[in-house]
Amino acid sequence: MNVERKNYAHLDTPVGPYVHAVSYNGLLFLSGLTAFNTPAQNQGLATQAQVVFDQIKSILDAEGTSFKDLIKVTIFVTEFDGVEQLRNVLFSSYENNLPASSLVQVKSLFAPELKIEVEAVVALTHS
Repeated sequence: MNVERKNYAHLDTPVGPYVHAVSYNGLLFLSGLTAFNTPAQNQGLATQAQVVFDQIKSILDAEGTSFKDLIKVTIFVTEFDGVEQLRNVLFSSYENNLPASSLVQVKSLFAPELKIEVEAVVALTHS
């Protein structure tokens, strides 16, 4: 099976040397997604998280899958203030399809106003 590198036209072009996602052997690996270059970029953690999970949903929709096929999520936050609101966003997005997950606090992300970055692994059931 070949490695397929993917960018999605409905998302901003990546600002660095990477693609939005890479698929291989029935798995889709999402690069870290943020609220960069969106109206939420200067907002709080929960607002940025909602934008990020909306981006993830849009990728899942483009791939013909959904949050039910989400395997692993790694969430990087710059602060733990607002984590309860973040959890609300997560439960709303996942519904009953809880993935394996890690939540890591980092000093900063690539733009100082960003509070969250999320990467994920998804099973491509149609592969």
